[in-house]
Amino acid sequence: MVDVAERTSFPGLVRASAATVAGGVDHDLVRELREQVARRLAPQLQASPALDAGTRRELCRSLLAEALAQRARERARAGLPAWDVATEFAVAEAVMAAVFGLGRLQPLVDDPGIENIEVNGCDQVWLSYADGRTVPGPPVADSDTELIEHLQQLAARASTSERTFSTAHPRLHLRLDDGSRLAAMAWTTPRPQVVIRRHRVRDVDLDDLITLGTLDAVLVAFLRAALAAGKNIVVSGLQNAGKTTLIRALANEFHPAERFATIEREYELHLHELPERHARVVAMEAREGSAELDATGRRAGEVTLSELVTDALRLNLRRIIVGEVRGGEVLPMLEAMATGDGSLCTIHARTAGRVIDRIVTLCMAAGVGITEGFAYRLIAGSVDLVVHLHLLDETHLAGGRRHRYVSHVLELGPVAETSRPSVTTVFAPGPDGRAVPTHRPACLTELIAAGLDPGLLDQRAGLWPRPLRRVGGEASW
Repeated sequence: MVDVAERTSFPGLVRASAATVAGGVDHDLVRELREQVARRLAPQLQASPALDAGTRRELCRSLLAEALAQRARERARAGLPAWDVATEFAVAEAVMAAVFGLGRLQPLVDDPGIENIEVNGCDQVWLSYADGRTVPGPPVADSDTELIEHLQQLAARASTSERTFSTAHPRLHLRLDDGSRLAAMAWTTPRPQVVIRRHRVRDVDLDDLITLGTLDAVLVAFLRAALAAGKNIVVSGLQNAGKTTLIRALANEFHPAERFATIEREYELHLHELPERHARVVAMEAREGSAELDATGRRAGEVTLSELVTDALRLNLRRIIVGEVRGGEVLPMLEAMATGDGSLCTIHARTAGRVIDRIVTLCMAAGVGITEGFAYRLIAGSVDLVVHLHLLDETHLAGGRRHRYVSHVLELGPVAETSRPSVTTVFAPGPDGRAVPTHRPACLTELIAAGLDPGLLDQRAGLWPRPLRRVGGEASW
């Protein structure tokens, strides 16, 4: 644990700890009040199980106000000074966060500048900010046992179905109320591990990504035409490269009346929360199932991504978006691409050139006897374009930050003599690593019909808004 004296040596730590240090919240008091309110709240919720979330919160606030008033009377009788308004408010908010939110993690999730939260035990917390800083944060529990108990409470009430976090099921994956994604592990690691990835940019389109430096005007025109022409696109890159944001921006280019589906393990795209953009979206989320196993050895109630993709093929959809392909769902996804048009998915891959082999590996690991040659033919008949995002991390440099931008766009064609799909590198890294046009695609006629100005592909330096500079041999803004 880092004490107050040490905080000055870590830039940004004072900001991260401000609520805890300045507010002076007594976490033992918060724990007592939470337990007191929870004991009184539970029977009322059991008696009225149909109460909506807002009503439950108001009921909790009412019980909490009574408990705080009782504490104030006890302090007065004991001759202790009354709490000031700020302290009482801080205690009340901490109790509400413990009952309905993330407890001591809640202020961190509410900080708009924080991108990722890493917890390596209750008192080893690291915060990654959007500007590239990674700094220590305040403890999120008094002990690892308390942290695990709180995660178990979150598992019981979060998402669309109860999830289990126990020695028998030591992994937990949740979508939080604000859309952030929580992943946790315990019992298989020396101390409980928690990572919360926040999605700071939701309502975003391709023009916004020009401002963010992810795309340039040539790429935007090319991708808009590809979407209009119904091209199937795989977005690839490493973790945190911006794949979900790019998929969200691509989908926000769809016509508002277009019917399509999003299929995810936990909702991250949140396109169904933008009805003015997507009036007919069908949002589907996999279900983990309970701890009990059915006669086939599966978790009771489990619904997999593969099953959802198969179900989606019967829902009169033009496009299907799979948030992340990393298992057997690759086969129904490729089937959807082969029989429809304009579908999207993301996949983890280190480079654009490794995307095909990554998909082949997933196909062959699906356990249905697919050969390598068949997998290559399936890819060639399904995937039209691969858009690869590069993550440049310069946070180790003075004033450095993270930069996310498209570095490649590949067009996949029929299987060649090598038995692999033919590949045309339509966009490749320029001198500074960012994608610039290099070759005209075979589908150019279709793209022109969809509105692309072919002259843009002659912009061999691209139309990036500002040049990169070289720092320590690496490209940077």
